[in-house]
Amino acid sequence: MPIFKPFRGIRPSEDYVEIFPTHPLDNFSQEEINKKSQTDSSYIQMIKPYVVSKSKDIDRNLRKIRTNFEELLDARKLVRDNSSYYLYSQILPNKTVFRGLLGLVSVDDFKHGKIKKHESTLTQKKEKLSYYLDKVNVQAEPVLLTYMANPKVEMLMNHEEKNVPILNYVDDNGTRHKVWQIDNRLKMLQFKEVLEQIDSFYIADGHHRIGSTALNAENQKNKNKKHNGTELYNYVFSYVVSNQSIKIHDYNRLLEDLNGLSEKEFIAAIEKNFLIHEKGDQPYYPSQKFHISMYLGGKFYSLHVKHELRKQQSSMNDLDHFLLEEFIIKDILGISDPKTTEKITYIKGTSNVEGINRIKESVDSGQYKVGFGIHPVSFNDLLKVSNHKIIMPPKCTYIEPKLVTALIMFDMKQ
Repeated sequence: MPIFKPFRGIRPSEDYVEIFPTHPLDNFSQEEINKKSQTDSSYIQMIKPYVVSKSKDIDRNLRKIRTNFEELLDARKLVRDNSSYYLYSQILPNKTVFRGLLGLVSVDDFKHGKIKKHESTLTQKKEKLSYYLDKVNVQAEPVLLTYMANPKVEMLMNHEEKNVPILNYVDDNGTRHKVWQIDNRLKMLQFKEVLEQIDSFYIADGHHRIGSTALNAENQKNKNKKHNGTELYNYVFSYVVSNQSIKIHDYNRLLEDLNGLSEKEFIAAIEKNFLIHEKGDQPYYPSQKFHISMYLGGKFYSLHVKHELRKQQSSMNDLDHFLLEEFIIKDILGISDPKTTEKITYIKGTSNVEGINRIKESVDSGQYKVGFGIHPVSFNDLLKVSNHKIIMPPKCTYIEPKLVTALIMFDMKQ
């Protein structure tokens, strides 16, 4: 079973909680980040030297973030708890509830396959995050892990929710965030015992974060002659939720060019492996597996994977993202390594036609030539590829819950 251990969380003080946490930075444009960095009490203000500074001295900027963090602790605007687990619940405006536990998992469990991945990572992004961790030593956003629901875990969480939360606030999107601190030794032992019955965790969101933490741990190990595996850099701040508490959305693709082909030639090349139906200006959302939406030249198309192609693939490589990558992005568009190319932009979907309209807007802007909408990966397919160690292309799943940054943080130097 994978390790899941308590830690000394860092959280905003009661007077600070409504103004310090933020949504993940990739949700904002640079202009929005610049504006938010002017707020004296925000997390973005704390990391301003990295996200806004004009200085090219990256190391100096990162050291300044660490200094800012420690000054907030000294001023008691940030609070350091005793070693604890945390129960964390999100209640969305539509009354959807996501619930799980915050704690630490081991880099070694990730390396040895007890924490299973399903997506490949972008090398440059992983290296950049690792360098950030090396200098700042703060994990501010947990990796989202999932597991098959366990009634004993649910029962313990139900019991804990009867207590008063240490954090309870509503963000600017209308989502309520509630956090309960679990620091009683008997309770922690109970959670530990039931969590040890779980065979594996599966990465739902945060492949780059866990990959960069593993890379940083390896770098620290190489520098630390007294390394023994218990150092805090060997652990990943994580939020574990059962399969009953996640929702998987589509993650779509935008391409900058057609590899020198005309639109007519491109469509003809696709017809080798896909049945194509023109939908005109009617947005097409793929409602089932083996159906892909394409927007090209002001028109929508449905691409239906031919039965012959499905038969050629093993049951492990029959995901729409894989088929799109292999038989269109690689074979036709000539992009041999989607992990490193700058010709692909990944755009989050919404599990409905709204996400398809976002593809249309992006292509109509002239920045992209073609866009593809893909049916969301099922939870069973997610487990299937993870268990068989098959790595999906980058950015295949957009999974809720989406966590706020800096609600609870993990200090690797405490």
